[in-house]
Amino acid sequence: MKPYQQIPIAECGEPLLPIPPDSFSLVLPHPYEALGAPYGDKSPFYVRESVLGGLVQAQKGLHQQFPGWQIQIFDAYRPVSVQQYMVDYTFQVEVQKLGLLPENLTQSQREAILERVYEFWAVPSFDPATPPPHSTGAAVDVTLVDETGQPVNMGSAIDEISPRSYPDHFANWEDSEHHCYHQYRQRLREAMMRAGFQQHPQEWWHFSMGDQMWAWLIRQKNPGEAAIARYGRFEEKG
Repeated sequence: MKPYQQIPIAECGEPLLPIPPDSFSLVLPHPYEALGAPYGDKSPFYVRESVLGGLVQAQKGLHQQFPGWQIQIFDAYRPVSVQQYMVDYTFQVEVQKLGLLPENLTQSQREAILERVYEFWAVPSFDPATPPPHSTGAAVDVTLVDETGQPVNMGSAIDEISPRSYPDHFANWEDSEHHCYHQYRQRLREAMMRAGFQQHPQEWWHFSMGDQMWAWLIRQKNPGEAAIARYGRFEEKG
């Protein structure tokens, strides 16, 4: 169990709403759908109502400072079945990187690789007390698009299993190229956090509002504040 999963959830019942494609840049085709992830009739480009409001606010603030720039949505709502699919897929990729075969892994090798995967991917839990952040509709994976409509090079790819994914990885690099990566990450973080989001400590692209991680991060910054989550795993009524 990760520390944030101990935060209590008081589900508020907000609906999932579509992220309007005319207001945001969406990564299409969706990367996980292209891999065969089982979304069924669900769409990854949905978030809870207040989260959508936060995205609109973040985009507005970004525009005010950097006209023409946009927040690009890589991923948002993710059913637990998709979380499981992507954990399994990432595990296989990490095994291949090591030049190993899944069927020949020792127990210690398997555990070491899973530990590496779970540093960046939440456990695909169906327990209502420990939902993966994306299954709540409160988490988004985002990047930036510049005034020419081109995705900005942020120094590492979204979902990269590497220390380069840590938000401040490039903070102390002195050369101009790597310093730019840090500046762009700061630009994204400032836009999102001014709108009420919190950033995943190990992923420059992952922000959330209203889930367990969001509440836990608020508590870390303000120990006297007993923030709780208002979104659990999204389940359709009826």
